[in-house]
Amino acid sequence: MNILNNKNKRTSIFKALALCLFAAVSLTLASCDDEMDIQQSYPFTVETMPVPNKVTKGQTVEIRCELKRTGDFANTLYTIRYFQFEGEGKLEMDNGITFLPNDRYLLENEKFRLYYTAEGDEAHNFIVVVEDLCNGQHTSSNVAMTFMFNSASNDE
Repeated sequence: MNILNNKNKRTSIFKALALCLFAAVSLTLASCDDEMDIQQSYPFTVETMPVPNKVTKGQTVEIRCELKRTGDFANTLYTIRYFQFEGEGKLEMDNGITFLPNDRYLLENEKFRLYYTAEGDEAHNFIVVVEDLCNGQHTSSNVAMTFMFNSASNDE
């Protein structure tokens, strides 16, 4: 009789362990998906050197910029665009590209220079936006920089 009780206890323990193992495997498989969660977009900033706050018609202002990443994903691309909301002028990149408002351009280097040339006597205000692209898909990571230049001719 004692042997029968020991056999029943072993069977009960085996069934309990099998049930626990089945539950653990079921939960593990149910929580998995086929795609790994790999971070491809990292926060970044764009640092600029100080710029003058006044500009005259025909004057070109150099804006030195450096993109600073907090992480690095090999396929991340950065684009740049601008929108001028006051004044009249043109914005160029150090590689010779003249920007058209709201058109995106590939940012080829992490250190770059922008050149703004005032074409009017009024104040000049514009926004430059740098955005990251991962695998060709737009992400929400962007840095917007506002530049405001007062007219130097209004002071005289």
